[in-house]
Amino acid sequence: MRKVLSTSLKALAATLAALVVTLGLYLGYLQLSANFAPVVPGEVYRSAQLSGKDLQAYAARYGIRSVINLRGGALGKQWYDEEVAASQKLGIAHFDFGMSAGRELTQDQAAKLIALMEAAPKPLLIHCKAGADRSGLASALYVAAVAHGGEEAAESQISLYYGHISLALSSAYAMDRTFEALEPWLGFHDLTKKARL
Repeated sequence: MRKVLSTSLKALAATLAALVVTLGLYLGYLQLSANFAPVVPGEVYRSAQLSGKDLQAYAARYGIRSVINLRGGALGKQWYDEEVAASQKLGIAHFDFGMSAGRELTQDQAAKLIALMEAAPKPLLIHCKAGADRSGLASALYVAAVAHGGEEAAESQISLYYGHISLALSSAYAMDRTFEALEPWLGFHDLTKKARL
């Protein structure tokens, strides 16, 4: 019996280790690929922080006309100055909207972000540092409030697919809590979902 239990525990440990390695490789791939993805193809895209050269390449390929930087203004920091210079060179409108992946947005802040995304020239690129957490929440808000894509489509923007780890122990779980708190305001009233939680 002990031998069977020991073998089972070793198999479980090996499986968990393989899952952790696979997840690590996937998250690494997202960073190497700039975590660039369409939110609404031809209209809104999301990404991690891009270099000026990468911004130029994506702008040429997707016709990007505006950028919303969710990291906030950071004059004097190389990543920020390079992004602003590339935007100016390309004639791309550049907007800063500072938010933290570790703090929930208020309804008022969410309304301001939605208004900014709605008014920004399209196609629009939304980005944060990794393109997973803040970009996920902003993309979810766009899908819900502007594109009217529905709750499931909106929530899919805040997911592991984009590198967001949705665990209550994670500081970035504030993005999940924000969206859940805003659901009634966004017109989502799924009582069966709430009952399952």
